[in-house]
Amino acid sequence: MLKEYFKLGQLGTNVRTEMMAGFTTFLTMSYIIFVNPLFLSFFGDPALQDKALPFTASLTATCLAAGIMCIIMGLWTNYPFALAPGMGLNAIVAYQMVVGMGLSWPSAMGVIVLEGIIITILVITGFREAVMNSIPLSLKQAISVGIGLFIAFIGLVQAGFVEKSEATLVTLGKFDNLPVVVAVFGLLLTAILLKTKVKGALLIGILGSTLLAILVNYLSGLTVFPDPNIAKVPSALVSMPDFSTIGRFDFHAISKLGVLTAVILIFSVMLSDFFDTLGTVIGLGSEAKYLDQNGRLPRINRVLLVDSLSAVAGGVCSSSSVTTYIESAAGITAGGRSGLTTVTVGIFFLLAIFLSPIAGVVPKEATAPALIIVGFLMLSLVKGLPFEKFDEAFPAFLIMIVMPLTYSISNGIGFGFIAFTLIKLLSGKGREVHWLMYLVSLAFAVDFAIPALERLFGL
Repeated sequence: MLKEYFKLGQLGTNVRTEMMAGFTTFLTMSYIIFVNPLFLSFFGDPALQDKALPFTASLTATCLAAGIMCIIMGLWTNYPFALAPGMGLNAIVAYQMVVGMGLSWPSAMGVIVLEGIIITILVITGFREAVMNSIPLSLKQAISVGIGLFIAFIGLVQAGFVEKSEATLVTLGKFDNLPVVVAVFGLLLTAILLKTKVKGALLIGILGSTLLAILVNYLSGLTVFPDPNIAKVPSALVSMPDFSTIGRFDFHAISKLGVLTAVILIFSVMLSDFFDTLGTVIGLGSEAKYLDQNGRLPRINRVLLVDSLSAVAGGVCSSSSVTTYIESAAGITAGGRSGLTTVTVGIFFLLAIFLSPIAGVVPKEATAPALIIVGFLMLSLVKGLPFEKFDEAFPAFLIMIVMPLTYSISNGIGFGFIAFTLIKLLSGKGREVHWLMYLVSLAFAVDFAIPALERLFGL
């Protein structure tokens, strides 16, 4: 039944491979189970605890929203694209809306619901797909490469190979601590397994690194990882879920902030969500070789519809906006080619509602090597870029470099799109640009200019 429904024979895969790929994706993105609640609880900052959401309730909401939407994505689209509350979007909700603007959590989640409804309407009308189809192939390839660099950079930071520096922004991490040793071991193990073409190399690397981390903690007699629950044999196997934040949202943000400010806020969140997904879907489609010769993804409207409804679901569950995850590339690299991979991810998220003590054992240093290697594998498309054409190569370069350096897929796309349309227009080749590219570039320009406009008009 599974083979027939998910067309595994046509895709050249099997149930075992798909489930292993799903488990790999889940482990690679399982950090969100703890990171998202930490964001929504302000990382335990005593000064903000009166505004914080309960950690356990946020963890339940995170797993529930991710689990349900992953299963829907897998069943409806038959693609291995997993979803979870988006990094960056959770920071906007917590620190911009709740702390900066003084919104209550229900009102902030109401903004997410509204944003999701608007994007869903854009999908149903065909506008969102039309925007994706208007993008030149060179920029789509650059988006994929940029996401690869972004994934690799995330992995380097999580591994401890790169850290913040006031003098140079980033610098080499400290290799004299045990978590970094775990990451080095995992990177070498995974690289050797891939070189020798061992199936499930990424998964074996994650599990092997986790076992080493547990052993290091046990032998040292110290808690060498920041979270005391990480890389230690869990004291309990099951924890009861807390559903207290589910369904707690309202639309009072409009009356509290005023119509204009509320519209600007919704527009900013929507633009980030819209193009983060666009870039992610293109990158994942390229990695899995789903894209046609024009760089288009078959059945993309189904993917976009589920992704848009996921934003609504995230607001309803009070988990922040749920979106398609670039970490899905780990499962694709592990052989995942169908929706069964995504359904498997969803099942593990739902299980994590009850088994959070076990899920919390895997340290970020154990998943970081998988991200670094997946990022490397996604760079192969760079050889197809037309570097001899400056008007296409330079915007592509901006996309690739801005994504990792600003920690934002949408920022990279915005820089590249604006540069592409302006260079074409000012060099007399404006007719070669699809009118939607002009419209999207203008939207990005307005979004980038919003802080200046707010200061200018005192908003």
